[in-house]
Amino acid sequence: MRLVDYLDKGVSLGPDRPCLTTDGVSLSYAEVQALAGQVAGSLAASGVRPGDKVAILSANDPVAFSCVFGISRAAAVWCPINPRNEAAENRELLHLFDCVALIFQAAFAPLVDSIRDQLPQVHTLVCLDAQVEWALSWEEFLGRGGADWEIPPVDDVAMIVGTGGTTGTPKGVMLTRRNLETMTSLTLMGYPFEGRPTYLALAPLTHAAGVLCFPVLALGGEVLIMRAPDVGGFLELVERHRVTHTFLPPTLIYMVLGHPALDATDLSSLQCFWYGAAPMSATRLEEALVRIGPVMAQLFGQTEAPMMISMMPPSAHFRADGSIHRHRLSSAGRPAPLVTVAILDSDGGQAPTGQRGEIAIRSSLVMAGYYKDPEATAEASAHGWHHTGDIGYLDEEGYLFIVDRAKDMIITGGFNVYSTEVEQALMQHPDVQDCAVIGLPDEKWGERVVAVLQPQAGRRVDAATLTEFVKARIGSVKTPKQIEIWPDLPRSKVGKVLKTEIKSQLRGA
Repeated sequence: MRLVDYLDKGVSLGPDRPCLTTDGVSLSYAEVQALAGQVAGSLAASGVRPGDKVAILSANDPVAFSCVFGISRAAAVWCPINPRNEAAENRELLHLFDCVALIFQAAFAPLVDSIRDQLPQVHTLVCLDAQVEWALSWEEFLGRGGADWEIPPVDDVAMIVGTGGTTGTPKGVMLTRRNLETMTSLTLMGYPFEGRPTYLALAPLTHAAGVLCFPVLALGGEVLIMRAPDVGGFLELVERHRVTHTFLPPTLIYMVLGHPALDATDLSSLQCFWYGAAPMSATRLEEALVRIGPVMAQLFGQTEAPMMISMMPPSAHFRADGSIHRHRLSSAGRPAPLVTVAILDSDGGQAPTGQRGEIAIRSSLVMAGYYKDPEATAEASAHGWHHTGDIGYLDEEGYLFIVDRAKDMIITGGFNVYSTEVEQALMQHPDVQDCAVIGLPDEKWGERVVAVLQPQAGRRVDAATLTEFVKARIGSVKTPKQIEIWPDLPRSKVGKVLKTEIKSQLRGA
C-alpha cells in the first residue's frame, strides 16, 4: 500500500468522519483526501516528478501531515525533517536526500532562509502559514495544481528518514511501501483495537508518532494532533476525547507519572498506551501499570526496521493470575510474528538461548538500504542479517532482552558491563528521575563505570547512598565508581539522552 492508501481506506469507511483534529477543529476524511489531491497536483505543476524527494519541515500540524498523502499521491518520496535540528544539520539532510521541494511552516522561515542558497537542487519552496518573499504562499502553491491529481507509483520507496545523528554523519534510511505495510500489519495484529480508534499524537509526527497514524487511519479512526508537548493538556485530551491509543517515549511518561492531575484523570478509555524509542525503567513501568492502567504496550524497533522488531501487548505485562510479571518488564517483548530475530556472536554465528550477542533480524520490515551509501548498507546486512547494533539475548520463553548498544558496552577490569543494566538499577531509587551510564578511561580499570543522574524535582540525591543501593542489587563490579548529579541530561531532538555529549563534558571537566 502507498501511504495515501491508508487515508483512502479510511475514507471508504466514513468520508464525513473526523480524520485529523487539532485545537478542537477537525478535518474530515473527505477533506483530507481532497487536500491531498490538490497537493499532488500542485507538486506536479511545480515540476516534481515521480520518485522525486519532497521534504516537510513543520511542527505537529494537520495541514502539514495532510501533505504526506499528497506527496504519496504524486508518486514522490516523503522526507520528514526534524524541526528541532540545527540549520546545518537540516541543510545536510536536504542535500543528502536530493530534495527538490520543501514545504515549511513560517516559524522555520529564518532557518530555511539561512540555507536555501546552499541547496540549488531545491526548486520549490512553500510556506504553509504566512507570506514569505522568497517562497510560494500556501494559496499560490495550491493554485498551481487545479484539479485532483494522481500518478501511479514508479518506485517502491515511500519515505527517506534521517538516522538520529547523535554520533557521526546521519544517513538516509530508505523505507518502502512494503516496510510500512509490514509495520502497519504487525500493529493491527499485535495490539488491541476495539471499535474505531481515537489516537492522540503528542510526540513529533516526524518520528514514531507519525507512522503510528497509518494503522489508525486504515480503521477509519480519528487522529488528535497536539501542536506542542503539554503533559497537562495531554491528560485533559485523553479524558475529554475518550482516547483509545497513544504513544510516548519514556521521558514523557515519567513526566505524566509526576503530573499532579494524573490520579484524578479518567483514563478508562485507553486500550493501548505504547512506549518505546528508548529503554524504560522497569520500576517506572510497574508504576505506570498501576496508576495509568493495564494498558501499557511496548514496541521496539529502529529507523531501519520501524517500530515492530519485537512487541509486548498489554496482556503480556501480567501473569495468568493478574499479577504484574516483573521479570518481563525489563524485556522488549517477543519478536514480532513477521520478524525473525537471531543473537549473533562475533563470527556471525547464532548464539544459544540466554547468551548475549548482537541482535540481528530478517524481515520485510527491514529497510531497502541507506540512500546513496552502499558500503554502509552492506555493513548493516553482513552474514545475511540486518544488524541492529544492539546487544541482547533471548530467554527460554522467547522474550528479547536488550542489554546495551554495542558501542556503549563498558569493559572494566576485564569484565563486560552493560550500561542499561546499571541504569535500570539506578532508576529503582525513588530520588532518581533519569540517568545515563558511560565508561571513561581509567588507569587502573581500563574503563571506569560513571553514572550521571538527574534527581526527581525537589529531591536531593546522595552519591554514597546510591553507591550502596546499586551495589546491593548488581554487585560491586557494575556499581559506578563515579557519580555525577546534574539538573538535567543533554538530549537529542527526540528526547534521547546524548551519551556522547556527556562523555565530552566529563572529559573536558
